[in-house]
Amino acid sequence: MNDIEKNLLLVQQRIAAAAERARRDPRDITLVAVSKTQPGAAILAAHALGAQHFGENRVEEAREKIPLIKRQLQTATWHLIGHLQSRKVKDAVALFDVVQSVDSLALAQRLSERAMSLGKTISILLEVNVSGEPTKSGFVLASRVEFFDAARAISALPHLDTQGLMTLAPIVPNPDDTRPYFRALRELRDELRAQMPNRAWQHLSMGMTDDFESAIAEGATIVRIGRAIFGERK
Repeated sequence: MNDIEKNLLLVQQRIAAAAERARRDPRDITLVAVSKTQPGAAILAAHALGAQHFGENRVEEAREKIPLIKRQLQTATWHLIGHLQSRKVKDAVALFDVVQSVDSLALAQRLSERAMSLGKTISILLEVNVSGEPTKSGFVLASRVEFFDAARAISALPHLDTQGLMTLAPIVPNPDDTRPYFRALRELRDELRAQMPNRAWQHLSMGMTDDFESAIAEGATIVRIGRAIFGERK
């Protein structure tokens, strides 16, 4: 058994155990294997072992990597999980199935226009800076009214399927200390559902290698895990 196989099996077991503790069905949790800086061989190996979703941080890296992998691998779902600059929207829409890092109405409008020109619909999540850290991207909740207005406008854009919210918790010594941030995102999602009952807002993308079990305890439906599967970044 190689390292990726052992690591992926362990991650899957930890996801299942965390879901059981939270009285949740582990099938409701999507594992995104964060493949940034990883070679194509590692991605193909993870897919052969059952990984279906892969996350990349940088459009530049994805532009070189994804087309080559797609020649051998047609069934994977590609997620952009890093900050997206407006000037890279054209490439992002062509490369990715899901953009998890939509952090403004203007960016969503650019994505919608580009997706329309390609005749495709792209799934998106709204990134929220729950912690308010200045180094993080995402909607800041200084004004909830402004956020809800933006969310309403984005969810009405054509060729975008607005599926939920994403956040990054602060780096803390104890993973349980991230739970208030994950809980805040879940509560925000619940408010969105109350204000816009015609949309499911089903996904909460939160939790990475060091804190995904805490995120699952607070309702994560997507966890983004790289190091625990592929090892340290190359």
